[in-house]
Amino acid sequence: MPATCVVGLQWGDEAKGKIVDLIGDQFDHVVRFNGGANAGHTVVVNGKTFKLSLLPTGVIRPNVLSVIGNGVVVYPPRFMEEVESLRAGGVDVSRSLVLSDHAHVIFPYHMEEERLAESGGSGKIGTTGRGIGPCYQDKVGRRFGIRVGELLHPNHLRDRLNAIVPVKNRILKAFAGDAETPKTMDASRIADEYHVYAEQLRPYVTDTTRLLHEAVAAGKRVLFEAAQGSLLDIDHGTYPFVTSSNSLPCGIWSGTGVPGKHLQRTIGVVKAYTTRVGQGPFPTELDNETGERIRRIGREYGTVTGRPRRVGWFDAVAVKYTAALAGADEITVMLLDVLSGLPELKLCTAYDLDGQRTQHFPSDSFQLERCIPHLETIPGWSEDITGVRKLSGLPTGARRYIDRIAELVGLKVSVVSVGPDREQSILD
Repeated sequence: MPATCVVGLQWGDEAKGKIVDLIGDQFDHVVRFNGGANAGHTVVVNGKTFKLSLLPTGVIRPNVLSVIGNGVVVYPPRFMEEVESLRAGGVDVSRSLVLSDHAHVIFPYHMEEERLAESGGSGKIGTTGRGIGPCYQDKVGRRFGIRVGELLHPNHLRDRLNAIVPVKNRILKAFAGDAETPKTMDASRIADEYHVYAEQLRPYVTDTTRLLHEAVAAGKRVLFEAAQGSLLDIDHGTYPFVTSSNSLPCGIWSGTGVPGKHLQRTIGVVKAYTTRVGQGPFPTELDNETGERIRRIGREYGTVTGRPRRVGWFDAVAVKYTAALAGADEITVMLLDVLSGLPELKLCTAYDLDGQRTQHFPSDSFQLERCIPHLETIPGWSEDITGVRKLSGLPTGARRYIDRIAELVGLKVSVVSVGPDREQSILD
């Protein structure tokens, strides 16, 4: 089975969705294996924009089966909102989308728990507030986790919630302390609400592990779509300022049940610069006019939250680290057009850490925040490149910039994106 994975090699928001959409017609299945409704994807097709945060980007392709694997956490109202939004845009997913019965479910108490945890001044991570982290905590803790398949059994679900919600109310009260009065959760009301959601989800729910094993046996072509970015991986990212799942390809095995031996190609996606949302160290951050210019032209605001993204120069130290972790075979460089008009650009080729020059990425945040980037300057270009469709058509400065990124990371560049539309892509 020629399985492929598309994975972001920075802190997320690399425009992975465009690459999944661009190559999606080459596959039979597109699979999400981690994260939840905190993974914003924007896809533009023939001038029509689709914004997704939970459903796989592959749903835009009508002949592809889109799969939400067991490693994803699901908020049912958001699932249905995206289904309805696609239907309104002319995309019917009733026969092309399935949801794992073993994916875990986000409940209102998860979002309240996250809100209270993030409202404090110390220890703030900068999450999206969608309840994803607390849901993963319950999954790992085992006592309070509820899976999608359990929603389809009303009496069982009610019994589970009657046992869980009183404990959650005590936890929420402890989180709030004397600062505020938390919302009080009602087990019966939640059970009634989620019974309605269960009937809406029922047509999509299936054993996706068995489905994918059958796909493997039949030689189907499978594309795995990673959410967030590699630098947010719970084990290998800039901990603790990370997401709650494995956003590297290592999450495929646990998040879908498909063994890693079937993965034959990994496409690493990077922006032509770097962005980050939320808290955490960011060595190449541009807190100046140049950073604001890139943010404005690149429309660097979160698809999920609307928050302005932090912006910085391309960090080759970080990307070389994540490319190795991901086993990337190639990289795609996105949003190159955003840098047009800058007289010079900078690339981070090393760090100075406590007076020592290093080209190794320290994923421990307390060390990374002490890193000073060693920046290499390269001439920019003034031409508009949004209409370019061949590498030979790029200005000299843009071509040199792409070549230097490839050289620093040690991988070929297979796609260059020069605009948001599917057609604004340069293929090697």
